Amino acid sequence: MSLKAICVDDESPALSLIKKYAVDIPELELLDCFNRAADAIEFLKHKEVDLLILDIQMPIISGIEMVKMIQDQKMVIFITADPSHAAQAFDLDVIDYLVKPVLPERFNKAVQKALDYSKYLDTNFEFEYIVFKSDYMINKLKIEEIQWVEGYGEYLKIITRFKQYMVLQRLTDFLEKYQQLGFVRIHKSYIILRNTIASYSSQLVILKSGKQLPIGRTFKDNI
Repeated sequence: MSLKAICVDDESPALSLIKKYAVDIPELELLDCFNRAADAIEFLKHKEVDLLILDIQMPIISGIEMVKMIQDQKMVIFITADPSHAAQAFDLDVIDYLVKPVLPERFNKAVQKALDYSKYLDTNFEFEYIVFKSDYMINKLKIEEIQWVEGYGEYLKIITRFKQYMVLQRLTDFLEKYQQLGFVRIHKSYIILRNTIASYSSQLVILKSGKQLPIGRTFKDNI
């Protein structure tokens, strides 16, 4: 799999750096680079592009404004010198958000996330991970890292050993999307993976991590 990409930045040295980094990533085909968002938008009318690598602070049309102007949804990696723009980018489902100066390792990681996300969409759960939006960007998480999922109304929290992710999604919708990966609902507020269960009683599930979670009366048959 490869991604067709363009880069837009009003600073020529920044474009040169991205061109240099892109050469070393075989799966990334950098079709063209632009100093003006308007030129890039015109290019997109005639060419198929998977990934947009965009500076945010640009004259006339910013990177955020450009994304909103494009009719066909694209994957986006934002690059900016000002990290305060992250909140503005949240609703645009960006793949990653890089702060200048961008090192090659960090750029490679962002492109790999875009590749993983593209594979995820095309393979219908062939890979054992989930993809979701949290902390202003698209995140990929291996199923085996998830300890449990906890609901908070319109939001849910994905708990791993080292980190927690808050996601704008209801537990019911999460389970409908990922049930085939081994998730089971044990309570109105909790979803777990079947293979993480160490033991259970009529009231509690004990996970292999030692965590104890309640079993809801209407969910006992799921266990």
